[in-house]
Amino acid sequence: MSAFWSAWVTVITLAVIVGCTWLLFATRKSQPHQELTEETVGHSFDGIEELDNPMPKWWFQMFVATVVFGLVYLLLYPGLGNFKGLLGWTSTGQWEEEMAYAEEHYAPVFQRFAQLSVDELQQPENAEGLRIGQRLFANNCSVCHGVGGVGFYGFPNLTDGDWLWGGSEEAIKTTLHNGRMGAMPAWADVLGEDGIRDMTHYVLSLSNREHDAASAERAQPQFASLCAACHMPDGTGMYALGAPNLTNDNWLYGGSFEQIAHTLRHGRFGVMPAFSGLLSEDQIHLVTAYVMSLSND
Repeated sequence: MSAFWSAWVTVITLAVIVGCTWLLFATRKSQPHQELTEETVGHSFDGIEELDNPMPKWWFQMFVATVVFGLVYLLLYPGLGNFKGLLGWTSTGQWEEEMAYAEEHYAPVFQRFAQLSVDELQQPENAEGLRIGQRLFANNCSVCHGVGGVGFYGFPNLTDGDWLWGGSEEAIKTTLHNGRMGAMPAWADVLGEDGIRDMTHYVLSLSNREHDAASAERAQPQFASLCAACHMPDGTGMYALGAPNLTNDNWLYGGSFEQIAHTLRHGRFGVMPAFSGLLSEDQIHLVTAYVMSLSND
């Protein structure tokens, strides 16, 4: 923060506190603790009159205590521009201390299970390790994939064994470490509306669903030239590109005629964030074991 803005924040903050303090004392009655009187302020509501009595002493003292607390806080902690406070506290410093504490106390637990293979972690005698992986999944992954890993619209189901980028231990760890970016281009300008309709019927035919055979036949050459590079000529998809398998009944963005047409018309873009900066290698190992267990049950 520049010196100008630091001074600006400091002056405004202190001015507000001083102004509130002045208002508090300026509106205080000259005889703040006098006995109750019959004097009113002139307000009457359905015959109920507002008496002109002073603010209760405890209430006034609470306001004063609030002002004092605010000044002490600003003296000890950052809040006045570039002034760091007498304690030198920062949110980054506190976070680093908490992370160091967690590393010291919990790292040995993760390291103990890191010596086991993914297959060993899925054995009953190592259920504790899998439960730790489940809790890590719940804290970091369930917001998109659901608590049980069944996914949501646009977020893959991890329980069905159908993988966009591969379901091996290496592939899942790569996904967790580096994240994934899946892009499906929009084909409206290339295919036109009639072409979109025909291609939708062809995609439906790949999974043996109800479709118009003539429309599907017209779209087959275009699928071979435009779509097969990612989805393969037989529509079974490609792990290297994260291209979905179109021959089964698993649809990331919905498998109705309208939803498939929308995907073809406008494209799709999916992002899986990288967790290498949030989870340690040992934690990723446990999450991988848990994710693989979801489709092995």
